[in-house]
Amino acid sequence: MTVATPSLAINGGPAELEGLPALPSWPRFGPEEERGLLEVLHSGAWGSTHGDVVATFEREFARSQQAEHAIALGNGTLALVAALRAAGVGVGDEVIVPPYTFIATAAAALFVGAVPVFADVDADSHLLDPAAVESVVTERTKAVIPVHLAGNVADMTAFAELGRRLGLTIIEDAAQAAGAQWEGRGVGTIGDLGTFSFQSSKNLSAGEGGIVTTNDKDLAGAVYSLVNVGRVPGGGWYQHDAVGYNLRLTEFQGAILRAQLARLPEQQQLRERNALALAEQLAGVEGVVVAPTDERVTAHGRHLFLFRVPGLGAQGLRDAAAAALAAEGIPAATGYVPLHRNDALLRESGALASKLGQPVPEADCPNADLVSSDTLWLTQSVLLGSEEQIGAVGRAIAKVVGRADDLR
Repeated sequence: MTVATPSLAINGGPAELEGLPALPSWPRFGPEEERGLLEVLHSGAWGSTHGDVVATFEREFARSQQAEHAIALGNGTLALVAALRAAGVGVGDEVIVPPYTFIATAAAALFVGAVPVFADVDADSHLLDPAAVESVVTERTKAVIPVHLAGNVADMTAFAELGRRLGLTIIEDAAQAAGAQWEGRGVGTIGDLGTFSFQSSKNLSAGEGGIVTTNDKDLAGAVYSLVNVGRVPGGGWYQHDAVGYNLRLTEFQGAILRAQLARLPEQQQLRERNALALAEQLAGVEGVVVAPTDERVTAHGRHLFLFRVPGLGAQGLRDAAAAALAAEGIPAATGYVPLHRNDALLRESGALASKLGQPVPEADCPNADLVSSDTLWLTQSVLLGSEEQIGAVGRAIAKVVGRADDLR
């Protein structure tokens, strides 16, 4: 008797990417990075206070995002902390954040003595819902941090209006959104401040690093001072007009970032083309819901490709689907555990609120719970693949979702 070969690779069938080159790895680099690093090495000016590579990168990045000011610093988490402090957020204030994001978005509020308050996301886009934000505003609310998750852009028209109307600082967490635009405007320039990350996985990477953008000269000066031990732009070496950290980048990181930034537009075009092709391929696949893009997003950062598998999620099979995709040659991730379920954040937030004599905020975020159970991610490096590879990725997703019974 002949036994049929299982269709899924995880069950012994042929993988969809079998016979094709492996999907691209990350980070990618070339002679530009090597040349820049050697130039810094031989210059002897390794710190940004003695060289001009970081300063040049700051100007180039500001121009790329259409920002008037950009201040580079150690990482994306510290970028959020510096932005909050520059905006005057401190002990006892509340900062509204989405629960479906990296922990740094909420932790940054705690680092400045503020209490993070969770507002729900939109289940389709995974982005912070402006209406949900307004429903949790209190007299203690000082700032809102919409996150441009996966390179998609939160509704900055609504958030900018909300900030003006209620007197709230809007800080765009654009850690995953370098190159993204909303109605032709670069993200990080629409709210009061924007923050970006250059961590290893990011589309623009130096292993670590971050930057704060703003069009407000006073806020830029405050961030600069926080990054540079209280110094002021153009001031003396021992002129410390404020108490600040030392968060500076090295010139080596600046050299890598300049080369990476020059390469970003071409890579972004390729990611965009492949993302649109993959979304079109999956549009007719029953059981797959691709995160939509608002028509006002005039450039998508494409850091992740998000899609939901509601049927598999309802059956508790989402993680099994990720494993099956891995067997097909597709590195799929299951994404965030929602932050309003994170014990460490709840413990720290509760302790702080109690110490301040404030009520402990309660989160009602059913959409975040939902999407955390049925969302899968593809990283940005997948979107740098060839047309043939992207076709195989789409076929693999359709096959795995279509054979849910084989995942049990």
